[in-house]
Amino acid sequence: MTDGAQRRAPGAAAGRDPVARARELHQVYDAVLSGAPGPAPRSLVSESWQRSLAARVDPDGHAPPVTYSGDGLSGVRAAHPLGAVLPLLRSTLVSIADEAVHVMVVTDADGTILWREGARSLLRAADSVGLSPGMRWSEEAIGTNAMGTALAVDAPVSIHSAEHLVRTVHAWTCAAAPVHDPDTGTLVGAIDISGPLHTAHPAMVQLVAATAQLAENQLRVRLAIADEQLRIRNMPHLASLRGRPGALVTATGRILAGEPYGGWPARVAIAPGTDRVRLADGREMAVEPLAEGYLLHAVQPAPSATRRRALSLRFLGDTPAVLLDGEPVPVTLRPAELLAALALHPDGLTAERLALLLYGDDGNPTTVRGEVLRLRSLIGSDVLRTRPYRLYADVDTDFGAVRRALAAGQAAEALRACAGPLLPRSDAPEIREERDALCASLRRAVLAADETDLLVDFARHPLGRDDLAVHDRLLELMGPHDRRRPALGAHRDRLLAAS
Repeated sequence: MTDGAQRRAPGAAAGRDPVARARELHQVYDAVLSGAPGPAPRSLVSESWQRSLAARVDPDGHAPPVTYSGDGLSGVRAAHPLGAVLPLLRSTLVSIADEAVHVMVVTDADGTILWREGARSLLRAADSVGLSPGMRWSEEAIGTNAMGTALAVDAPVSIHSAEHLVRTVHAWTCAAAPVHDPDTGTLVGAIDISGPLHTAHPAMVQLVAATAQLAENQLRVRLAIADEQLRIRNMPHLASLRGRPGALVTATGRILAGEPYGGWPARVAIAPGTDRVRLADGREMAVEPLAEGYLLHAVQPAPSATRRRALSLRFLGDTPAVLLDGEPVPVTLRPAELLAALALHPDGLTAERLALLLYGDDGNPTTVRGEVLRLRSLIGSDVLRTRPYRLYADVDTDFGAVRRALAAGQAAEALRACAGPLLPRSDAPEIREERDALCASLRRAVLAADETDLLVDFARHPLGRDDLAVHDRLLELMGPHDRRRPALGAHRDRLLAAS
């Protein structure tokens, strides 16, 4: 802008004849771009022209670039938050746009047009200037215009005729307002009404601004509903802290629930991959990633200053039993299966892998996450950790004791440690495979020992009671006057008759 272009442009007041005003704006436009002395455009427009010219926008031959087309545009539309409020925008603006010979335009935060609706008679003219879906209308791309400038200054804007920097758009008037994400406050896009310059109306920018506010309110309602659903799904994580200070945090850093209630900030900045965060009041919190956000909890003492909790799993036989630090934890079959799988894989498992091990090819990771949530509320988040799911405790299992005894060649000790099959009512693939392998290994070790007393114990054991080959071998080894022979022989005959 030249030093002489200091006076305000005439005819800028609201309510002036739009065509007459356009003629006056053209005079200002020509004077400013030629460097001749004369009135200056209003400051909003002057500053936008300066930004646009600095971005090398050509006032005489510039067209908006194509950002998306075809499937690319469809994918962006499907993922964009303003798609959820299109029904509201249609009911509020499209009917007005039809009657006033305007088009309604919705952009993303970069100024790319995602949706365009309105008067059919105007769509062809809109296409001729690039006012079409997939085209980018930021200031850097096409110079001063309501959409791009509203996004640049983050405020409602009206741009009339020669206030547009690019001459091909001088026959248009437009008004736009930005829309913000109610979660983060960042810009998500703009709403615009554009039409021929003679259709300009001073109330258009107020209408668009009010509609943008309605859109933000509807997004805020949808966010509140999503927050409540997320809170309900993840409260067991908070409960797993068992009264220790902690909070549920969204993926964007908003705190949804805290224990104890109150005393938590509205938002906390969590950098990706971090495991610690310090709150404004100085408290240091551990950050535990969840499937839908984070769990904050008070930092535990250093490992050297504390011991791991003791977790005992007794899953051989009919009734599973769990002890945590010597105290019984009531478990049903599902959590017992989870605990067994995690004990068998101490390095941890993803939800997808757990789903496969416990439910087979039809397993659903979402189902597993729900089961893990319930289990964490029983044994605590300090014992069952996430990403990947793993047990952080001194874990002692009866099936592990059997395995260790067998590996040491101690068949009698292995038999004494085995109260029965592993979780006999479980049909989970991982449990079934481990159960069969454990039974086969124990049977093989007992038969290989070839000791009469050991074979008698196995024949009376749940794993060997119905094993015909074991009874045959036992009767071969047993002397004819052994007092145990008649009962074992009779049982062997029953097995033979049933075979």
